[in-house]
Parts: sequence; structure tokens; C-alpha cells
Amino acid sequence: MPEPAEGDAFSLSDFDYALPPELIAQYPLPERSASRLLDGRTLPPTDRTFRELPQLLDANDLLVFNDTRVVHARLRATKESGGAVEILIERVLSPTVALAQLRASHAPKPGTRLRISGRATAEVAGREDRFFVLRLLGDSAEDFAALMRSAGEVPLPPYMQRAAGAADDERYQTVYAANEGAVAAPTAGLHFDDEVLSACRARGVAMARVTLHVGAGTFLPVKSERLAEHRMHHERYRLPQATAEAIAACRARGGRVVAVGTTTVRTLEAAARALGGVERLAAHEGETDLFITPGYRFQVVDRLITNFHLPKSTLLMLVSAFAGYAHVRALYAHAIAARYRFFSYGDAMLLARTP
Repeated sequence: MPEPAEGDAFSLSDFDYALPPELIAQYPLPERSASRLLDGRTLPPTDRTFRELPQLLDANDLLVFNDTRVVHARLRATKESGGAVEILIERVLSPTVALAQLRASHAPKPGTRLRISGRATAEVAGREDRFFVLRLLGDSAEDFAALMRSAGEVPLPPYMQRAAGAADDERYQTVYAANEGAVAAPTAGLHFDDEVLSACRARGVAMARVTLHVGAGTFLPVKSERLAEHRMHHERYRLPQATAEAIAACRARGGRVVAVGTTTVRTLEAAARALGGVERLAAHEGETDLFITPGYRFQVVDRLITNFHLPKSTLLMLVSAFAGYAHVRALYAHAIAARYRFFSYGDAMLLARTP
């Protein structure tokens, strides 16, 4: 599909592409850093392995990671009628109240009671946009946090057509994960292992962290053809003071801010917008519904390490805004022809911000 002419608005269909289903990675590779890395800073791109990443960074650069930790947010329940319900927790609002996606043969109505793993009873208390409000009742022995720890499953994305296994407890988590709260992994970080991190440090590359708790809304499709009509879900983020200072130091020495994943990009750009510009970055916490599409002016990030994203997804729109629409389409065409592995357990690419 050709790039829309300058001045034309982008539509949802502009971000569609045909992906052979066998290229969707269902399992991780035995070694994290054995993934392929498409060096897409220029065209034509260069096929590399992720272990080569340290060689592509300079001593003045700064790597910024999202250190969120994935919780066991998928729960199994039954209705009083006996029907099965799958619960994907979006956010715990209080010990006994949560927002969730529900998957069932028929959408539960307000007042429906769900028995969760034989341990607790929740009532569907209402709706908030595309999420259900669940409230635990008095006969429940555990609150939502305890239920996820004792009975929850790793919330693998719906395009992985299998149940989560024991290996996913480790592999659907970055090696630097620290702050619990995500229901989906920041997947660009899944390629990093101790060897790659050590090699980056040996080159003198600085490192810093942010936290953005990826929500279940990341799996929700964009339904409107007009992008301006789409409303992003909110996600919680935190920018530490040490990271703000590391970014300022990087800029002062002429280095590049390299974001590991789209969630890191959203955190840094949301904080800059909230605080009035990159030069005013400081410790900050908040929620963001920032929707980045082509035409967005990036303030903080210079390079991006990211996985390959679903057709018509907000993440594909973000990387197209970052590296250029036509450029990204060319990279995806190359990746498909070269049989790269796609999505969460798939391969990665390195992008430069378009001028």
C-alpha cells in the first residue's frame, strides 16, 4: 500500500499488512540473545543477531529500560450457570475491586457472580469502557493480589495459541524486571541477557530505568478507521529522578537516548509532555493515554529497539511515527521475506528517529 500523500490523514487500513501465520512466534528461542536483530537504521537494512547490539551503540549513549514485572493476571472462573469465563485483570483498584477483560460465550451482565478457581466469588459490578468492574464478595478467602499469586497464569497474548507453561514464568519476563504491575511483557527487553548487558557496560554505555505497567488494553484492537477517533487506554508510569538526570547527562555529552521498547518511548515522551519539555524532565509519576501516530514530534528518544508489531496496532503506528511510515513498511516487507519471527517471542529491530 502506498504512503498517504503529504497532508492526508492516516487511516487504520494504512497500517495493515499480510503476515504468514507461521511467522508468529509461539515459543521463545532457547537463548534470549540468539534472536535476530534487523538493523533498520538505514535502507536497505542489515540482518544481524541480537548479540551484535552492543557493537551498534556508542560510549556516549544511554539505554533506557522498562523494569515493570508481569503479574499472573489470567484467572479461570465459572458462572453460576456453569459457563466458563476467562478473566484478564487489567488493574487492581483496591484489594477487592479490579478492572478486567472477560472472555465467555455470552458477556456476563451486571450482577453475575463468578466463582474464581474455587477460592473466591466475584460479582460483575458494572462496566468502564471496554473493561468489566469485578468486586469480590464476603465469602472470598483471598483478595485479587493473592488470587493472582495462588491461582493466576502468565497472561500470554491471544496470538499465542497455547496455554502458558512453566517456562513462560521466566521467559515472559525481562531479566531486569523489578516492579510488579504489568499484564503484558515489555517484549523488546526479552532479548537482553546478562551477556548482552555486560557487553553494553563494557563499551561504556550508560543505563537507566523507567516503569510503565503494560495494561490488558494493549491487546484491544483499534476499531475506528479514523485514527483521531481512537482513545488509548491509560497506563501507569514512573520516571525516577536518576533517569531524568541520566538523560540530561546523555544529551550534554552528545549521546543518544536509546529506548528499549515502545513502552519506554511512551513513558519518556509522556513525562516530557507533562513537564513542559525534555529540558524540564524530573522525577514524575502519572498515567498516560498518549497515542503516537505519524506526525508526532518526539522530544526525548533518538533510537528504538523494538519487536515486530501486529497489523493495525497502535504500536505499529508508534514505530511508523518514529522511523517514518514508508521506511517501516519497507522493513516489515524485508522481515517477512527473510522469515523473521514476529510479535512477543519474536525477533527485534533497531530504528533511528526520522529527522
